[in-house]
Amino acid sequence: QVQLVESGGGLVQPGGSLRLSCAASISFFRIYSMGWYRQAPGKQRELVAGISRGGSPNYQDSVKGRFTISRDNAKNTLYLQMNSLKPEDTAVYYCNRLDMSLPWGQGTQVTVSS
Repeated sequence: QVQLVESGGGLVQPGGSLRLSCAASISFFRIYSMGWYRQAPGKQRELVAGISRGGSPNYQDSVKGRFTISRDNAKNTLYLQMNSLKPEDTAVYYCNRLDMSLPWGQGTQVTVSS
């Protein structure tokens, strides 16, 4: 059964850091381009960062220089290191393939507030 389980979210002050993890119970994880997405209240889900199967990252302009996406293919796990967090980063964060073809997980809530 395909399953994506996100974790690592929480409440953090502006300027703080969090590291998100996504455990993917899918076969051949290593060959998929993966991404982190987020959805803020009242807004559409958006792609925040993506990573190719070879490890090449790309980022939404608003998070460049602050977020780092990485993957551990041996552990079938995707990561998102988030630094210098801003209130506008508040959202539920999800992982999925870049074509969004997998069932969505429950996400992990990130709240940036003083």
